[in-house]
Amino acid sequence: MLVIGNKRRAFIKNSLSVSSLLCVPGLMAEALSLTPYQTEGPFYPDKMPLDTDNDLIILNDSLTPAVGTVAYLSGKVTDIKGNPLRNTLVEIWQVDHNGVYLHTRGGSRAKLDSNFQGYGRFLTDSKGNYFFRTLKPSPYSGRTPHIHIAVSAKGEKKFTTQCYIKGEPRNQKDFILKRVKNQKARESLILPFKKVNGSRMGEVAAKFDIVLGWTPES
Repeated sequence: MLVIGNKRRAFIKNSLSVSSLLCVPGLMAEALSLTPYQTEGPFYPDKMPLDTDNDLIILNDSLTPAVGTVAYLSGKVTDIKGNPLRNTLVEIWQVDHNGVYLHTRGGSRAKLDSNFQGYGRFLTDSKGNYFFRTLKPSPYSGRTPHIHIAVSAKGEKKFTTQCYIKGEPRNQKDFILKRVKNQKARESLILPFKKVNGSRMGEVAAKFDIVLGWTPES
């Protein structure tokens, strides 16, 4: 179901209620490990889109959605002890269905899906939660499908990483993913994108909790 106009604004406002459905019971009972750092890469937007919210499928109040499989990416940003990092900026950027970035050198402009936002941002809530509606990532030349993620807060150095699709064969040969030598750490970046129950559009959802070596603000 497409979200447009007032309905879209309501989606952005209430999106965290959907992400709560994706929580994994007992997750915090396990010992937390720091999320592995990954390179920002060369294609962080060199010119921001006019729309930078957490819904990358619809630009402003357009009636035309981006092409591709809709994916809901959510999670929690915490410190190593599991304390939520609130008011933390989470950014994502990725290629469109045709493997083209928003960045002007990120692929053929003729193939760019002008309806895909390509970049989004979200400020974590009091429990450290974030939520995005985007596309299930597509591959492009030389890389396995992935989503770039950056986390930043006042007084802290910007942290960047990437997340990947569980079961994707290209993961085995991806030179960026292979830089994470610890198997457990590497696997923490690889997410199952599960079908959303009841979705008639084939939507999928993934949960990516980010653990940082920061301390919560007072």
